[in-house]
Parts: sequence; structure tokens; C-alpha cells
Amino acid sequence: MIQRYTRTAMVFHWLVAALIAANVIMIWVVDSLPDTMARPVIDTHKSFGITVLGLAIMRVLWRATHAPPALPPGYPKWERWSAHAAHGVLYLLIFCLPLSGWMHDSAWKEAATHPMYLYGLIPWPRIGWLTAIDPAQKDYWHDLFGRVHTAFAYVLYAMVVAHVAGALKHQWFDREPELQRMLPGRDAVGLKAEEPR
Repeated sequence: MIQRYTRTAMVFHWLVAALIAANVIMIWVVDSLPDTMARPVIDTHKSFGITVLGLAIMRVLWRATHAPPALPPGYPKWERWSAHAAHGVLYLLIFCLPLSGWMHDSAWKEAATHPMYLYGLIPWPRIGWLTAIDPAQKDYWHDLFGRVHTAFAYVLYAMVVAHVAGALKHQWFDREPELQRMLPGRDAVGLKAEEPR
């Protein structure tokens, strides 16, 4: 029987993955958009980022009370260690990316004249100590947090490639049902896998 993640863990995983993928696409294309479209895209990027932060908090709380399924017993020790390390880095990134983006936005010198609204509806605060920085210093801090945010993004790209490559290696070369662990469905003998909500 396939040992699957819980349905809730699957929802968190795929929703966070979809939001991050959408945010990456938006940032890749925003510079090619006309000015009238660029600002709404950037605002949506911010909304998605804050949503990812909220989902990350809920995901960690869920993970703390719901143990993930065990890795197949045939995996060597180094692969087990690598899988746990990769997951740890990915968890850190889903916090560090939105937090660094929020800091980048909060240090923007024009933030006071461009209030932030989640999805254009819900007022969202900037980080107070960053908005209070001397205006003459804001460009420095805005650029610094922008570089940090970008650096985290490049680490994310590398980790996603490693994460996907590892999953596909286990699925195709090791003949383990790795992808099915994070997908709803039935196991190989047609019985519903045991899976708490």
C-alpha cells in the first residue's frame, strides 16, 4: 500500500508550488509589460507572496502535528539525509522569500504613496521599522533587500530542480511510487490508501 501524505499536506504542497511558480513567471515577464500592466502584476506578486507566507505558517503547524509518511526502506542513508536536508531548505525558503520581499517593499521610498492591498481588497501593513528609515537611506535598504530576495529566488530554483530530479529518479529508476505519495488516488491493488485528513 502506498504511504501517502495527508490530503491537507497535499493541498499545502501544491498550492504553495502553484503560487510560487506564478510569482516567478510574473517577475520574469513584468519588465516586458507596459507601465499600465506592470504595477497590477507587481501588486499581485506581493499578494501571492504574503499568501505563501500564511500557507507556510499553516503548513509548518500541520507538519508539527502530522508526521509525514516514512521513506521506502530501500533508500540508502545518503538519499534519506539528502531528502530531509532538501525539504528543510525548501521550508526555509517558503518563509525567507516572502519575508525578504515584504522587507524589500517596506523599504521602498514610495511606499507611503502606494498603500499595499492584498488582491486589491485587504489593507496590508508594511514593516514599521523599515518604513521609518531616513528617506535618504531607503534606496540603499530597498536595493539590499531586493538583492537578498533575488538571491533566495536563485537558491529556490536550484532546490526545485534538485527536488524534482530526486522525485523523478525514485519514480523512474528506483521504481518507487514517489510521485503518488503527494497525489491523491488509489494504490496499486485498487484499495484506498490509508490517509488521515
